[in-house]
Amino acid sequence: MNTIAIKESSPRVDRLQLVAIFGLMLVGVAFVFSATMVHESAASAHLVKQLWFRQIVWYGIGGAGAVALCFVDYHTLTRWAGIAFWASIVLLVAVMFFGTTRGGAKRWFDLGVFSLQPSEFAKLAFVLALGNFLSRPAEELRLASNFWKALGMMAIPFVLIMKEPDLGSALVFIPTGFAMMLVAGVPRRYLFRLIAFFGILASLILVDVLFAPPDWQIKLEEYQRQRLLVYFGKDFAPPNATPEEKRKALQLQAEKSYQGQQALISVGSGGFWGRGWREGQQTALGFLPPGAAHTDFIFSVIAEEKGFVGSVMVITLYAVVLFTGLRIAGQARDRLGKVLAAGVVTLLFSHIFINIGMNIRLMPVTGIPLPLLSYGGSSVLASMIALGMLQNVHIYRKGY
Repeated sequence: MNTIAIKESSPRVDRLQLVAIFGLMLVGVAFVFSATMVHESAASAHLVKQLWFRQIVWYGIGGAGAVALCFVDYHTLTRWAGIAFWASIVLLVAVMFFGTTRGGAKRWFDLGVFSLQPSEFAKLAFVLALGNFLSRPAEELRLASNFWKALGMMAIPFVLIMKEPDLGSALVFIPTGFAMMLVAGVPRRYLFRLIAFFGILASLILVDVLFAPPDWQIKLEEYQRQRLLVYFGKDFAPPNATPEEKRKALQLQAEKSYQGQQALISVGSGGFWGRGWREGQQTALGFLPPGAAHTDFIFSVIAEEKGFVGSVMVITLYAVVLFTGLRIAGQARDRLGKVLAAGVVTLLFSHIFINIGMNIRLMPVTGIPLPLLSYGGSSVLASMIALGMLQNVHIYRKGY
């Protein structure tokens, strides 16, 4: 009896999820290698400068962080959630003043060895802080004031990240916050009103961008407006444009739609089995931009080289990670564990859906990474820590 009790109370990781994570890491290294080693200059570079090797290093650091996280009960972690949340807000403000500008956006701190992207860690701090806030007694969640406080916690990082600007990263706060509030037991009438508000707002913005005269249009960042016009196939030029203006608008539209078109060509050209590893022509010939093939468009590289089979394999691995995450949420013994697990799963799903969606033209092109597969130190570290949080909830579920 004592032996059985010890076995039942001892921590156990979710092994199926770990297998899927390890599979994604192998795929990530293989295709970052394929996307970045297409030219002799890359192959001749020192090992520490080769991005596939750096990806392995990030996996190692992120894995170590995730393991360390699992030694601390998630109830203890959330005691520091407020500090983590406000520290992330300070970093989001600081990056707008001291960050490095790339492509017209200030999203990174250049630390020499690597670039730190605060928004990736702000997502994790948000999940921890909102989870801690929503773990209060059920009767307190029914108060409208607490609902507005939860919305405020979601709105602050959302607005700051939009100002960088980074539409893709900002958008994931909405479904993540909504899912956490739903699981926590916030009255559904509040949530339905929230959905209606965002639905009406999104509809008004789309109608305004697509059909309103220039003088009547809502003020958006120009790149955001252009991406919406590209996605819906609308002309950049206004109806009363001169022939010269139309020519320039057509040229600009071709430039802005280039990445999305090439990504879709890559996916389609892979066929059922793919061209073969390191045989992708879109990457080798530079049609997929070298700076984006191993980051935002890594799924297109996989689809071209491993075809439909490879794409399904990647989606299956993600499905295992997400469904085991839902199982962890369902098995959690307290509201805090359920809410944290639901937040992490929704955060990961939002990234996966948006990134793969933009690769196959289901979503507008946004600069959002594919978890564990896209190259990037901040993205990989944040993804590994998020998965460590899931395992943490699973390990300590029986203590509550």
